[in-house]
Amino acid sequence: PTDPFSPQEHGLDFQRLLDASPYKEQHRQDMIRWGEERRSTDPGFFCRAAVEGAAQPVWVVSDTRRPSDVEWFRKAYGAAVQTVRVVASEETRKRRNWVFVAGVDDAESECGLDQGVAFDWVITNDGDEGSLDEQLGALLRSVRDRL
Repeated sequence: PTDPFSPQEHGLDFQRLLDASPYKEQHRQDMIRWGEERRSTDPGFFCRAAVEGAAQPVWVVSDTRRPSDVEWFRKAYGAAVQTVRVVASEETRKRRNWVFVAGVDDAESECGLDQGVAFDWVITNDGDEGSLDEQLGALLRSVRDRL
């Protein structure tokens, strides 16, 4: 899907915004602010952009940012939607070089789904390959059963 954030509009390197580099962190607050402005005028903006031109019998939705995103997918696709939340402990995240940044990591864009949303699947990714494979296998079997 096409990313609705136009780096050209802001003079940014889109590819560098996709990784966990200092470049992304330098622009992260501005990207969040820009996204909030878009959402305030059109809550479905990012969801529609993500699915533009696609038709699927099952939608596995795993990277929403707000409860309104989950609601949008459920309203648009009903029973065809399977929501997935991937979690890792703070310890694991730190081992992966995550560092908490106040004003960013405690913003709604990062933690708006921490409470009040019932996900169809919660996948724990703490580095145990066997456990991760087992969880993803169950998800894949469920998706195949829906086809």
